Amino acid sequence: MSVIINEVRKGFYLDSVALMRMSADIAAADGVDDAVLMIGTPSNKQIMADAGLLNEQGERASANDLVIALRAGSEGDANRAIAKAKKSLDGGTLKSTGSNALPPTLASACTQLPAANLALISTPGSYATREAKAALRQGLNVMIFSDNVSLADEAALKQQAASNGLLVMGPDCGTAIIGGRALAFANAVPQGGTAVIAASGTGLQEFSVLLTRLGGGIRHAIGVGGRDLNDDIGAISTLTAIDILAADSQVEQIVLISKPPGAATANRVFEKLANCGKPVIACVFGYDESSLPGGIQYAGTLKAAAETAANATIPANQTQSANALAATLASTRTKIRGLYTGGTLCTEAQIVLQQAGLPVQSNAPAPGATTNAAHQLIDLGADEYTMGKPHPMIEPAVRTESLQQAIESADVAVILIDLVLGYGAHQNPADVVADALAAAPAERPIVIASVCGTNSDPQSLQQQTASLQNAGVIVCACNADAAQLAGEIAQLQAG
Repeated sequence: MSVIINEVRKGFYLDSVALMRMSADIAAADGVDDAVLMIGTPSNKQIMADAGLLNEQGERASANDLVIALRAGSEGDANRAIAKAKKSLDGGTLKSTGSNALPPTLASACTQLPAANLALISTPGSYATREAKAALRQGLNVMIFSDNVSLADEAALKQQAASNGLLVMGPDCGTAIIGGRALAFANAVPQGGTAVIAASGTGLQEFSVLLTRLGGGIRHAIGVGGRDLNDDIGAISTLTAIDILAADSQVEQIVLISKPPGAATANRVFEKLANCGKPVIACVFGYDESSLPGGIQYAGTLKAAAETAANATIPANQTQSANALAATLASTRTKIRGLYTGGTLCTEAQIVLQQAGLPVQSNAPAPGATTNAAHQLIDLGADEYTMGKPHPMIEPAVRTESLQQAIESADVAVILIDLVLGYGAHQNPADVVADALAAAPAERPIVIASVCGTNSDPQSLQQQTASLQNAGVIVCACNADAAQLAGEIAQLQAG
């Protein structure tokens, strides 16, 4: 019979990203069925309860406490896992003394760093609004990494910021580059004259790394949050960002990356972009290009946006043709299965397949996606897959079960995957994929991948690409190319 153990650390806080990494590490320990390390907020305790990991001790934790919750095969396994968790926590605790002491409040942090003009908020979502308001009162721009901020709170924060000439990035803003400095899940890219406004983290990453490969660089990349261009928010942060970038003499061109704005918001955004005094490229997935005002160049994919911005072409690095690859497949294999860690990369792949005339369904449907289609693309970073679990960019083993199921499906011809590198991402995602493929039968679907990264990233684009290729994965130059190749194979298989 399995054993459930909870241990509570009173008054202890650690960043959620760090806790997710530790959770994955503890859950992988011998004899452990499942494990999480979470702050004891009501919503987190409900997640633990739903997962069958919460006992009475964990239930008594407050929102200021950390809960270690795990289920193991025996008491000995559980105790060893708890000891391992404690060791990880003690090593991850931020400790400093003297002149380097951590400021206990935002106000004291501003005193310690009087020149600071940006606060990054990474608390549980229920507390993020309060901290963001405090930062705005201090005259700081705000990047809200936290999710689970209500729509009403987001609108109020952005209105407060705009009335004071400040910018709110997010909520759920996982990536930004400010003055050439990477924040959160960004990649190591050089500085340059291109500025980006993105309602998408992985879209921003893919564009920035492709631009880098074409010799370009990033001045600013401002993440505005996935809901900013909805009519409920009215593009408050996007409009502010346009003003900021238009006034920056070092910005040579502006790129917008998003899904289509709300109908009432689109005209305001595109009119301001068209009159900002800078060249503008709009990569707005599924948008009617003819609706854009003059002076704005449209790009249907992130690849096209990077090529337009750099005035260059991304060279193909894939030498095997669709015909040669399709010839290795049984005729019964006709379907595409996409298993994505990047939500915008999942959207872009849907757009590419639709343009090839292939019907696609997804849990995060792009404009034009259908239901009950043969080809299925899944965003594994969506809430239904990450509730109580690490994001697959942080722990790519989250994708392994879905990958194995796709490999075992007799009707799947192609499995599309992405690897997203950069600061904060898993240190070696390619090896996780290689391990999953090592046990696959010789007669399996073709696995096609793209790697979003640079050789300057901690994981190295070159090394990750080589690891995938050694495992028998077809690696394309970018996500759009990978989706295009998959679509060509599917068309051949359909006869």
